[in-house]
Amino acid sequence: MNIITPTADGSNTLYNETIGEHYHSKHGALQESKHVFIDAGLKFASTDQTEISILEIGFGTGLNFILSFDYCDANNINLNYTSIEAFPLTTEVIEQTGYSAYVPEVIWADFISNYPEALKAPQKLTSLCTLEIPYTTLAEYRSDQKFDLIYYDAFSVQHQPEMWSDEIIAHACSFLKPGGTFVTYAITGKLKRAIKACGFTIEKLPGAPGKREMLRAIKG
Repeated sequence: MNIITPTADGSNTLYNETIGEHYHSKHGALQESKHVFIDAGLKFASTDQTEISILEIGFGTGLNFILSFDYCDANNINLNYTSIEAFPLTTEVIEQTGYSAYVPEVIWADFISNYPEALKAPQKLTSLCTLEIPYTTLAEYRSDQKFDLIYYDAFSVQHQPEMWSDEIIAHACSFLKPGGTFVTYAITGKLKRAIKACGFTIEKLPGAPGKREMLRAIKG
């Protein structure tokens, strides 16, 4: 069961009772998504670009997606967004988050009306945005597509250690293009070693509120 929970910046998150963890930082769900995935990820990777392909590990509530959709729409960037999700939330639960307040009404409407079908096949939300949410695990995910940017937003290693093994990190990184960007809220010695073993250059960046540092890496 998922329980709506307010966070420190006034935005909501969900508490997943099965996993025993929140979907976003309790220090601020909106702040964390913007800091880690939009500012350190999307804005960095899309500089001087007219299109970008993103692979997200863990669609969850869709917060990272709607913020990405909004940014790309405002900046006339063609967005191809794929997000793996093994345990998709219902439309009703997503609507209860209150995230419609953080993007223009048309962005939210395009997302929420297409969400159920995006779990089955790619959906063209606008002329600039395509959304696909493969209903699968990362370990089972296969694709010939190579992406410009990975949002690694799995639950923490304490609650979902299988998502942070060397093997699964290498599998995720295999979907990035050379020169592609990997961002995540986490940073540990083990993660850095796993990423470096895949031929990446590591950057340590200031973390979102509540975390000292985060990781950004560029594929060689």
